[in-house]
Amino acid sequence: MTSAPAPPLSPVLAPAGVYAPQHDTALLARAVTAERPGPGTEVLDLGTGTGAVALHAARTGAHVTAVDISWTAVLTARLNAARAGCRMRVHRGDLTAPVSGRTFDLVVSNPPYVPAPEETPPASGPARAWDAGPDGRALLDRICADAPAALRPGGTLLLVHSALCGTEATLRRLAAAGMRAEVSDRVRIPYGPVLTGRREWLVARGLADGSPWEELVIVRAVHA
Repeated sequence: MTSAPAPPLSPVLAPAGVYAPQHDTALLARAVTAERPGPGTEVLDLGTGTGAVALHAARTGAHVTAVDISWTAVLTARLNAARAGCRMRVHRGDLTAPVSGRTFDLVVSNPPYVPAPEETPPASGPARAWDAGPDGRALLDRICADAPAALRPGGTLLLVHSALCGTEATLRRLAAAGMRAEVSDRVRIPYGPVLTGRREWLVARGLADGSPWEELVIVRAVHA
């Protein structure tokens, strides 16, 4: 494991309401590179946003399918793919629902994972791209449960999220779903504006210790 800065991604369009690539995006792209996808590799990107990670995989020659529940994100990812000259399918839908019955060699996801005071994640607006309920696990737990059915035997899930959400909880849930899971990469970054604004609330809930630093982790899980 390493805490070295993740490499920069190729520029993409990121209109208002679509999550712009940040540290977590680059960290996930680095993890994708480590898997060495190539021609013939079937990749699924859940919650693709701008399509930055999906495009990163597509540039290796992999066959990439991307999914997002936001129509704005879907159209943005399609536009970024066209601008980059990369072929990939982009579907609008809720996590694995648009690809039900299909399986992939590699599933990747950078879902909303920021703990938020609101019990229910927002259904619209910019915060939809990062808020994920009081413990930040509204989407993470669903991905842990759904990913095995979308993976071929021996296939790999790469999931990036903040340690504020509970890294051990992710490892336990994936193990319970029959996956061999571990933290394969991590990086410490300073709080951004959203977490800075919630710092006292995070400490009060026992999710943070007051430090202005956040740890991002890559959880790598292999289908048995």
